[in-house]
This record gives sequence, structure tokens and C-alpha cells, in this order.
Amino acid sequence: MLPGPAAPAPHGPQGGWPGQQNAGHQAPAAGGYTSPIPMARTHLGHALVSEWTKIRSVRSTMWTLGVMFALVVGIGLLTAVGLSGDSYTGMPLLSGGLFGLMLGQICVITLGVLVITSEYGTGMIRTTLTACPRRGRVLLAKAVVFFVLAFVMTTLACSLTALVHSTMLSGQEAPAGASGMPGTWEDGTLVASGGEWFGATVGAGLYVALLGLLSLAIGALLRHSAGAITLMLGVVLLPLVMALFMAGEALATVREKLIEFSPLNGLASLYRIPMAEDQDATGWPLLGGLACVTLVFLVLAYTLLNKRDV
Repeated sequence: MLPGPAAPAPHGPQGGWPGQQNAGHQAPAAGGYTSPIPMARTHLGHALVSEWTKIRSVRSTMWTLGVMFALVVGIGLLTAVGLSGDSYTGMPLLSGGLFGLMLGQICVITLGVLVITSEYGTGMIRTTLTACPRRGRVLLAKAVVFFVLAFVMTTLACSLTALVHSTMLSGQEAPAGASGMPGTWEDGTLVASGGEWFGATVGAGLYVALLGLLSLAIGALLRHSAGAITLMLGVVLLPLVMALFMAGEALATVREKLIEFSPLNGLASLYRIPMAEDQDATGWPLLGGLACVTLVFLVLAYTLLNKRDV
């Protein structure tokens, strides 16, 4: 005989038939589904790790910082070779490091823009803000990771250049009968003071890193790589270029202010070769002003990032 149809499966609790109640059975407690995967509350540290992973895994970081390092150290070495000798060059001992950094800062500015605009260009900013809905946290993480990386790399390049100049140019002797010459002198020999060392290494690194951070804020405002890079190059170069073409007494005051507050003058002042009339300028007040301007634009970028769609 063929087997008959199988009996239907029980549907009641504990495998019983509907309507059956087993003694000792308790219904599951209310409260919804509980994931077996441990969940941790996210914080700024997670955003920092994420941004560090992104910035170190893209090619633009390696290329821009590598070119910056090569420009600063390479041009600094060539300058030291050209100025080496016993004859006084007319400049402070470490000032030759400025020439490579004037070009190297463009690489840091470019990277600062690309840190955020590249995500807008590819649409990855939507994924980033979906993973971390707190947009202020994303902007802060990008700013912190980029600033620390730019500062460390720029300061390292400037320090290596300063060591090269100190080694190759420290034997210069003061010309006979000369007085009031730029630089620090000990027993008729050109040396570098502690303030000059600090300005040409840490100060220069801070200045360029702040320019890069300002570029990041401008990139967050414009959300366009080419536009933000062009604007930042104009901010850095245009004041000094405009001042060079302002002739006559009528524009003398404007010309002096453009030179005094230009970013290049602030950087040159840290190397003790200011472009403005005040030859005793150290560059630290201008660095403080740059920090204030950068903070204002970061706050503006944070405000707009929270208000507008991506």
C-alpha cells in the first residue's frame, strides 16, 4: 500500500497543536530584536581612523607630499651649494630654505583642496556622510588628519633643509667695517639663533600647514577642485604681484599693505628676510592672523555643510 498523506506540522507553542498549552512555557519577553553582534557608540576617534585610512591610501597624497619634500630639500640644497663659501651672502644663515618652500607650499595647498573636493567629484561624499551623519565630525576629522600630516611633513623637510644650510654656510665671516648686517653673528662668524631655527622649521611648517587647512575650508565651500585651487593660488600670489605693479605715491600706502599682509611676506619673515619695510618682522603675528582667518573659514564651511544638500 502507498503511504497516506503526511500529517500537518503542529502550529502551537512548544510544537503542540493549536490551542494546546504546555505547563511551564513562558512567552518571550517583549522588547524587539537584539543583535548578537556587539555594537559600540561611534565617536570622533572612529572618524579620525577613517579619514587617516582614506588620506594615506590615495595616490594624490603620496605624489603631492613627495613633490613638496623634493622641492623644499632639493632647491634648498642647490641654494646652499650656490651660496657656499667664506664670503658673506648678505642673508641670515637659514634664509635660503625659503626658496624651495615657496614652491613646495603649492603642493600642500593642492592636497588640502583635494582632501575634500575629490569626494564631491566622485560622489563618495554621500557614502561618507551616510556612514557618519554628523557632518561636523567628518569635517573636523578631515581637518585634524590633514593638518597633522601636512605639519609633520613640512616641518621635517624644513628641518632637513635648515641642517644642510647650517652645515654648508656656517663658515661665513663678516666683511671688515660692515655693521647692521642681516643675520646673527658670533665672533665675526655667521650663526643661527634659536629664534631663527624655530621660525625656519616649526614656524614655517605651521604656516604652510595652515595655508593647506585654509585650502581645505575653501574646498568645502566651493566643492570644486579647480576653482578652489585657483582661488588659493590667487590668495597666495596675487597681493605681491599687484603690489609690484603699483607705482606712484598715490598708491604707496596700498602697495605697502599688500606686501605687508601677503602670505609670501609672512613666510619670508619667518626666515628673517621680510619683504615689507619692517626688517625686524619675525612673521609670528602674521601666522596668528592666518590662524584666525583659517578658523573663520572652517566655521563657515561647517555651517554650510550642515545646511545644504550634498
